[in-house]
Amino acid sequence: MSRHRVVYLPGDGIGPEVAAAAREVVDASGMEIDWVDQEMGLVAFEKCGDALPREVIDAITECGVALKGPTTTPIGRGHVSANVRLRKELELFANVRPVKTVPGLETSHGPIDLVIVRENTESLYAGLENEVAPGVVTSIKVITDRASRRIARFAFEYAQRWGRKTVTAVHKANIMKKADGLFLRCAQEEAAKVEGKVAFNDVLVDALCMHLVTRPSRYDVLLLENLYGDIVSDLAAGLIGGLGLAPGGNYGEKGAVFEAIHGSAPDIAGKGIANPIAMILSAAMMCHHLGDPGRYRRIRRGVAAVTRERKDALTPDLGGTGTTASLTKAIIEEVQRQPLEV
Repeated sequence: MSRHRVVYLPGDGIGPEVAAAAREVVDASGMEIDWVDQEMGLVAFEKCGDALPREVIDAITECGVALKGPTTTPIGRGHVSANVRLRKELELFANVRPVKTVPGLETSHGPIDLVIVRENTESLYAGLENEVAPGVVTSIKVITDRASRRIARFAFEYAQRWGRKTVTAVHKANIMKKADGLFLRCAQEEAAKVEGKVAFNDVLVDALCMHLVTRPSRYDVLLLENLYGDIVSDLAAGLIGGLGLAPGGNYGEKGAVFEAIHGSAPDIAGKGIANPIAMILSAAMMCHHLGDPGRYRRIRRGVAAVTRERKDALTPDLGGTGTTASLTKAIIEEVQRQPLEV
């Protein structure tokens, strides 16, 4: 197995704690990685006045892959989101967020196994806002044919690669007839190209939210524009027990960045109780992306063994009395017990 160079971005708040846990688990799995340490987010901003230093972009472009902890973005003030800038700089157009029931932590919503594919570069997250008059602000929603077709193709290719059956486009084209209408039309036209290989349908975003709560098993792969994808993925994470169990990966023209979908949770930073599972599962996705599905499965099985059989090791958000360190240690022990399937 060849060695890989991966940029390591610990992030802010609980980021350094959960990112370090994920790094330790990857190393324990036997994955051979040379880590390239960099900083972005609030820590970088306070050090050099830039939340996304040029060295970070250059390092990810060179290595092609990064493992990133959550970063802090001030609400209603301060610097622009480093996450949004990172996605634009590297053209990380596809955000993939698998939502799957965790063994031993089943919820009342029943077995869930769906994947959210979110367009990552435009919509209202384009950041085009203006105060046109005192007390009057406009925020421009940008939807383009190019980005809509690109993310639709990605979703259909992902579905075929992972043996998924159906892609559902999520929109509000009954109200935003031009913007969401364009997104839906592009999805429909791309769906026609894979007819017979992957089924396709569409749903209004508000109806989807109700369906996810009442019968989430009806969905397989969800295709969403940026804002809807951000909101729906948090809702879906709640169905399986919370953001601490939901991994994510960003894929694009210049590389891939893997991160949990939760935030930096500064209120519990440094207390040693942050749940690292979402970051660890994101790191497992990274292993698969690097061409090692064996380590991907080994890490996932190790996590499942802990959540199913070692409840005492779980952090308080999962009903346990463990710490970040003790949960990481338990997962490493279980990962190393798992056979490596090549």
